[in-house]
Amino acid sequence: MRKTQLVENEYYHIYNRGVDKRNVFLDDFDYIRFLKSIQEFNSKELVGSLYEKHLREKKNGSLASTMEAKLPNSMLVEIIAYCLNPNHYHFILKQLAEKGIEKFMQRLGTGYTKYFNQKYERTGSLFQGTFKAAQIKTNGLLYLSAYINCNAEVHGIAKAENYRWCSFQDYIGKRNGKLCNKEIVLDQFRNKKDYFDFSKENAKAMKEKKEFEKLLIE
Repeated sequence: MRKTQLVENEYYHIYNRGVDKRNVFLDDFDYIRFLKSIQEFNSKELVGSLYEKHLREKKNGSLASTMEAKLPNSMLVEIIAYCLNPNHYHFILKQLAEKGIEKFMQRLGTGYTKYFNQKYERTGSLFQGTFKAAQIKTNGLLYLSAYINCNAEVHGIAKAENYRWCSFQDYIGKRNGKLCNKEIVLDQFRNKKDYFDFSKENAKAMKEKKEFEKLLIE
């Protein structure tokens, strides 16, 4: 039984990492494949396998075309922010449909694992068990968005504003991605520059476990 019960219209921090802390994204197309899966699996309607489709699209695929594609009309979850790091990922999700997060994450994890295992000729689990989830307190959404948007910087991978595999570039106007509903966060700031400054300042504080846990409901 999951410790955190997932209910509609609430916000959750969703995260997981590769089994044995292994990298789960090995090249640019892996990141793009995962982002495309986020779009296509976020639907109440059943979807087919993406593997053959994306092999056909690989030569023409790009991050820009993936980020600017529209989301389904009937979604399981609303995506607020995300970050994909080499060996783990973070999301802020709002559950829209009954068991929406569970359905979405099960499709995402299963589909990406099949793709990864076939591409790299391996077998077995790719992620470390089922995804982890913690409900976000009302006053924690802004701070947690900063932590996730700047997560690559927190881990010393790259400056957040230069990291392509997270939603920060969309939040600060550097990219026109449509994966996320940014307004729930950005409406709390005068402009995108204020959010940029807020995020960069608070990302360092979020590295402290005690500070981070204050934003979550276990």
